[in-house]
Amino acid sequence: MIWEVFRQDQAGEYHTHCGNVHAPDRDMALMFAEIQHGRRKPTNSLWVVPQKEIGEVDTEDAKFGGTTDKSYRWAQSYSFEAAAEEVAESESEQVQAEAERQRGDD
Repeated sequence: MIWEVFRQDQAGEYHTHCGNVHAPDRDMALMFAEIQHGRRKPTNSLWVVPQKEIGEVDTEDAKFGGTTDKSYRWAQSYSFEAAAEEVAESESEQVQAEAERQRGDD
């Protein structure tokens, strides 16, 4: 039986796939995974999963993110130039208004 092995470098990090082992049961798979994938690099934990139990959803099966336009969630989709021009115009209007108020007070 083939077991896929996922390794975590440090606590709190994601487990990443690092390979597989051939073993008749989970205990042997854990032992083989520790020997083959856990002893050469710093390892916090290992997961072993039967290869047959891993499912996959790819772009042929599903549309990731749905069909709704959600570009507003990403800062790259915003145009800041118009807003920057508006702020500059507003500041100059405020400076002008303040100058006119001061002339009226004199």
